Amino acid sequence: MIIPKQKPLEEILQLTDAFENILVIGCDGCSGIYQVGGVKQAETLATLIRMARKLQGKPVEVRHTLVLRQCDRQLVATTLRPQLENTDLLLSLACGVGPQTLVDVFPDIQVLTAVDTFGMGGKDRELGHYFEYCRGCGDCLLNETGGICPMTRCPKALANGPCGGMRDGKCEVGDYKNDCAWYLIYQRLKAQGRLDLFTKYRPPRDWRIAQSPRKVEL
Repeated sequence: MIIPKQKPLEEILQLTDAFENILVIGCDGCSGIYQVGGVKQAETLATLIRMARKLQGKPVEVRHTLVLRQCDRQLVATTLRPQLENTDLLLSLACGVGPQTLVDVFPDIQVLTAVDTFGMGGKDRELGHYFEYCRGCGDCLLNETGGICPMTRCPKALANGPCGGMRDGKCEVGDYKNDCAWYLIYQRLKAQGRLDLFTKYRPPRDWRIAQSPRKVEL
């Protein structure tokens, strides 16, 4: 899933200060699942903006709505078009793809994002921590590394084992607080009886396929 985090409320209030008719748009995809941009969060943010303006004595109309997936142009168009009369700001609670889709579909309306995006990953349900697992590089090594991505989870993106800075299974980047990705890979491959893959040489990666912007044909 894409990892989103809502911007600080003070920053959002500053961003929206000049607008008088705001539509807060939640996304029921990744943002909704992570309870960052679902319908409840959209409603709450709309209420907070409305309250802040009331305290300032400034006029504003703030509504909220939900799109199943803001990355889908067709869903965005069909869901939002009937709700846009007199709207001067679309405030997105989706990942970075959402507001860019809104801009493409509704180029005549100002679009702002209330969310910061932190890559693709997963959530620790017990602790509520989010971990980045994938950077979408386009040349996946997971089949050779026990399902652990060294391109993302190794700060140096090493493809052929750990560097000399690994100590007791910890990475020197971050002052030995994080696990070394290649130590984890070694342990996983060892448990699977596949250590031959650990010593396999991988040639320098072709980073051209990871260069942005990319167009992917499915």
